[in-house]
Amino acid sequence: MDSLKNALPAEQINLNVSVNDWQEAVREAGQLLLEAGAVSPQYIDAMIQTAKELGPYIVIAKGIAMPHAASEAGAKRAALSLVKLAHPIEFGNPDNDPVELVIGLAAIDGETHMNTMRMLAELIIDRERVSRLFAAQTKEEILQVIAQ
Repeated sequence: MDSLKNALPAEQINLNVSVNDWQEAVREAGQLLLEAGAVSPQYIDAMIQTAKELGPYIVIAKGIAMPHAASEAGAKRAALSLVKLAHPIEFGNPDNDPVELVIGLAAIDGETHMNTMRMLAELIIDRERVSRLFAAQTKEEILQVIAQ
């Protein structure tokens, strides 16, 4: 995966999604990865199970969660999904809750995983780009921020 833009096409973005809890939010992000052919159905369950076992560490920044699972849990290819929630949801992370952006990650190996994390970190530390992501109302606006 050489860029976030390649990893996150418009079909893997869903906006204004209403969910009742964090598991549903993770499921929405996983479903986009499933529909893209990047993961198997078991991978979505593994994303939720991983978060249950390891806690809300997947909330990686204020308002942003990045659920993922081990590649052997059913990742078929490297990909991202992005779900922007209609109403922020508590994931149980006192420092970074509530979550509004859920970025699903499918990585097929450690190198891909670290490379994607690095690209996401560069995006997340850029406050101006992050505020534009939170303000985005369309897939096109999100894609413009990602492509920068």
